[in-house]
Amino acid sequence: MRAWWLAAILSLLTAGAPHAAELKIATWNLNWLTSRQAGLPSDVKIRQPEDFDRLRAYAEELNADLVAIEEVDNADTARRVFAPDAYSIHMSHDRVRQRVGIAVRRGLSYDVNPDVTAIALDPVAHLRSGVDITLHPGAKSLRVLAVHLKQGCQYLVFDRSPRTTCVELMSQFDIVAQWIAARRDEGMPFLVLGDFNRDLDKNDKFIRTIAAPTPLTRATEGFSSPCWGHEAFIDHILIGGTARAWVLPNTLRVLAYRESDPAWKERLSDHCPVSVRLKVPD
Repeated sequence: MRAWWLAAILSLLTAGAPHAAELKIATWNLNWLTSRQAGLPSDVKIRQPEDFDRLRAYAEELNADLVAIEEVDNADTARRVFAPDAYSIHMSHDRVRQRVGIAVRRGLSYDVNPDVTAIALDPVAHLRSGVDITLHPGAKSLRVLAVHLKQGCQYLVFDRSPRTTCVELMSQFDIVAQWIAARRDEGMPFLVLGDFNRDLDKNDKFIRTIAAPTPLTRATEGFSSPCWGHEAFIDHILIGGTARAWVLPNTLRVLAYRESDPAWKERLSDHCPVSVRLKVPD
């Protein structure tokens, strides 16, 4: 009888906990997500309460264990999309309005590492640092870097006379490559995910730079995004180290919005959540 009661209690205690063996990892650029009503660029659409409600419904539908978030002004605003009882929010310490963060499902343990401020290049550039955490989904640890890199070089060629935006983006790729090399040297499985503002399917200097330190698995490789019509991915999930063996095949997903009118791009986002699943060994 006592054994039966013990089994019942253990079942209740573990029923609501996230499954440590399988993780759904996502990235989502939320397009100037702010609760501010003033001091914004003239072309920024101020979100209404019903817009936040729709975004929260999509976050619940996404149902990811970890989400890299971009273009969010602070943690309070992020909590209007990711329910506080379901997610812990960690944001960068940048003094910019388009910040990078990570939402982690409650019940998953993680340590916060210093922001990778070198990715912001310098204060004059008004770019964004990388957010760096170490996730503990079970017996294994997983280092996670969330990024939002320089806009403006998505389609340009990095030739002998590259434009300034491309030079800045390449500098950020170099710094991310250094972070990747450090994870390689310490033997740590890792993810780099977020908005890279670059189509990495091109076999150009950008992808060669970031993949130089160690082999990477890119969840978006060879696919186009169905978000607002088929287009090249600029939101990516890169997996490295032993975590490459954790990727579950055919689990890349894009949660496309059901609202099809282009006007919804400003009320929801011009980016859709991109996700993949990992199976972490015991």
